[in-house]
Amino acid sequence: MKKILTILLLCMTFMHVNAANQANFNIVPLPNDIQETKGKPFILSQESNLWCNIITDDGLERDRRFLWQYIKEQTGISLKDNKGNKKSQIILGLNKKISNPEGYRITVNEKEILIEGSTAAGVFYGIQTLRKALPLQKDGAAIEIPAVIINDAPRFAYRGMHLDTSRHFFTVEFIKQYIDMMALHNMNTFHWHITDDQGWRIEIKKYPELTTKGSIRKRTVIGRNTDLYDNTPYGGYYTQEEARDIVRYAAKRYITVIPEIDMPGHMIGALTAYPELGCTGGPYEVNPRWGVFDDILCAGNPKVFDFVKNVLDEIIDIFPSKIIHIGGDEAPRIRWQHCAKCQGLIRKLGLKGDGKYPAEAKLQGYFTSVVEDYLAQKGRRILGWDELLEGDVKPSAIIMSWRGVEGGITAAAEGHDVVMAPTSHFYFDYYQVEGPNFREPMLIGGAIPISKTYSFEPIAEGMSEEAKAHILGVQANLWTEYISCGEVVEYQVLPRMGALCEVQWMQPEKKNFEAFVNREKHMTDIYTMYGWKYAQHLWKKIDNKGW
Repeated sequence: MKKILTILLLCMTFMHVNAANQANFNIVPLPNDIQETKGKPFILSQESNLWCNIITDDGLERDRRFLWQYIKEQTGISLKDNKGNKKSQIILGLNKKISNPEGYRITVNEKEILIEGSTAAGVFYGIQTLRKALPLQKDGAAIEIPAVIINDAPRFAYRGMHLDTSRHFFTVEFIKQYIDMMALHNMNTFHWHITDDQGWRIEIKKYPELTTKGSIRKRTVIGRNTDLYDNTPYGGYYTQEEARDIVRYAAKRYITVIPEIDMPGHMIGALTAYPELGCTGGPYEVNPRWGVFDDILCAGNPKVFDFVKNVLDEIIDIFPSKIIHIGGDEAPRIRWQHCAKCQGLIRKLGLKGDGKYPAEAKLQGYFTSVVEDYLAQKGRRILGWDELLEGDVKPSAIIMSWRGVEGGITAAAEGHDVVMAPTSHFYFDYYQVEGPNFREPMLIGGAIPISKTYSFEPIAEGMSEEAKAHILGVQANLWTEYISCGEVVEYQVLPRMGALCEVQWMQPEKKNFEAFVNREKHMTDIYTMYGWKYAQHLWKKIDNKGW
């Protein structure tokens, strides 16, 4: 009889403290400071209440709805809205003593969970932390949340993720999912690449043929630039209202959408629609191949600047971001070398090569400066790839360093703000393991193991304190030449988004790759809950043998 009672007591105890029903704040990214406190845990249950202590703040009310939804999806618990119950409540509030606008504090005790930030954005990141700490269950069973005080804030203000929708088109619904994936990983900037040689993807009402002609390629190359084509038309574009819808969706999750209209290169989609904008006059074809091509906008043609300004007028009306990405990369200037209009403008401006870069590079610098000045009049700043440095661009331009870190180091030393996005660590269209890759999707090539992504340090040794202050943050890029569907997008960015977000958010001394791998495992449970595909190389060996 005593044995039976002992077994029953043990079973009851196990049911009460079952680890599956306990929250764990060892999450991704790991908060900067977690202090366990004395006292009993908070019991999250169907009787718990959720409310805001400032009911007039629209951001907090939106945050409240997000937290209610996250908890319901993840645990099966439907929180109540009853401020009268002081025994089990989650309170969202503003606390101006928290200095970082994206920082937050979570205080957990037996009676309540208090999530505070100096802004609603900070509260939102606190909500993400609580959300990720919860176990996954569907039965609505009570969950123990340990008594803690968490103080946390991001290391970098710019925490970005890029998606190319020009080479392959993705639906509005998928882009919203992509934004949700970013929010889960505490990211705040969506770099949306929407124009390129293989398709113009945004409606511009003044130039309707950009989408009726420039968005459709007649065929697409098969494989890695073979001489074979599928001979199937491929297209798609976003209406201005669809783009605004995406901007609103992102803003509710405290994510800024930065559009990229690449210029003067990567413009064959536009040249196909309006061939008079090129140096040769065409004819042009929306390019069915991948790569870099000689045909770019004609800098010597005044109509080109009218075109660019008119396009940007509509872009800045759609996108409230204070930053507009103008590309500037991979623009061969061979057409300019043989174009009478371009050479005439070079002479008129008195542009000279400097031994390192030719006069045509200086012409691109002039082109960039005209665009930068125009956007500055509209209250916007330009962001561009590190090739901008070849043309004496103004210090107010933000540089995105992709060809390694050297461009970013140079730019910061010259007074430019910088976003680090080097190919070596953050091109997520590369393989995640060294070849052979028979069991992987066909990709552009190269390999970036997740450990290498995790190892990146954005602040280079030897940088001055002034230069360090110009490093705004870090971004990863996903180019889609070989990525034609959403499942492959998911597979390529997950779990690498987890490694990226710890680079973006955490202080470097807190990072530990082995610990990250263990913490990321719970994130994969969340990915699975939403039906997102993810690579599993971190936890099991993938068989790469052929037939």
